[in-house]
Amino acid sequence: MTKVNADLKVTAIEQVAEDTFTLRFQSSELAGQLKPGQFINILVSERIEPLLRRPYSISNIYNDECEIMFSLLGKGTHILAEKRPGDTIGVLGPLGNTFGYEKSFGTAVIVAGGIGVAPFPYLTRVLKEKGIPTVTFLGARSTSRVVRDGLENLHIATDDGSEGFHGNVIGALAEYMQTHDVDRPMIFACGPNPMLQATQSFAHEHDILCELSLESEMACGMGICQGCPIEHHGGGRKYTLVCTDGACFDSRDIIFHEHHA
Repeated sequence: MTKVNADLKVTAIEQVAEDTFTLRFQSSELAGQLKPGQFINILVSERIEPLLRRPYSISNIYNDECEIMFSLLGKGTHILAEKRPGDTIGVLGPLGNTFGYEKSFGTAVIVAGGIGVAPFPYLTRVLKEKGIPTVTFLGARSTSRVVRDGLENLHIATDDGSEGFHGNVIGALAEYMQTHDVDRPMIFACGPNPMLQATQSFAHEHDILCELSLESEMACGMGICQGCPIEHHGGGRKYTLVCTDGACFDSRDIIFHEHHA
C-alpha cells in the first residue's frame, strides 16, 4: 500500500443534514486503494491554527474521487465547511485497517450514532456488491440530523422522538432483533464511545460477532505521537493504538472505561 501525502483538489461539498457535510476531493491513487473502515488525516489549513491534522473516515468512493463526511464541531470543521471546488486540502492516507467484511456471516447489522454514520455508505456499497444483505440502525438527536444517502434498510432512533424509535439506537436495535429472525448477523458499529460500549455489551450478551470503529483524536495517524491509546485484551500489550491497530476492532478485544467516554 502506497501512502499519499499531498495537497489535493476539492471537487464538491454538500450539506446533507443539519450541521453535517460531505466533501469530495480528487485522487485516483487514493481512490484505488481505500477500503471500507479506513481513514485519512486532513490538514484543513496552512495557517498555524488549527495545527494538527484531523482523522476522517472514508464515506464513499466515486471513480477517482474520495468522499468524507463531517459535522460542524470546532474550528477545523468550520474551515472545511467553507471549502469550495478548486480549493485544496492536505491529505495523508490510506490509514488504519478495514472492516472485516470478508468474514463469514449472513447479515450485516450496521449501528451508527451521529456522525458515526460516516464510514457506512462505502461499507454498504461493498456489501451490496458481495450480495450480503444489510440492515442499518442510525441514532441521531433529531430527524434534522439524519443522514440517509447510501444506507440500506434504514431504522432510525431519535433522542427527541421526532422520527422512528424514541430513544437511543441500541433500544431500536434490541427491539428489532427481538421481533425479526436475522440470519447469522455481524454488527459493524461506529459512534461515541458510550454507544460503542452499549453495542459491545449487546453483542456479547447475544453472542453476535461485532466490530467497533473507534473515534479518537489522532495527531499523526501513524503511531508516532502515541495519542490514541485504547486498552485491549491479549497481544502482550495492555494498550493498543486506534490509528495503527484500528480504527476497527473486534468488540471482544476492547476494554472501555468511564474516563474514555
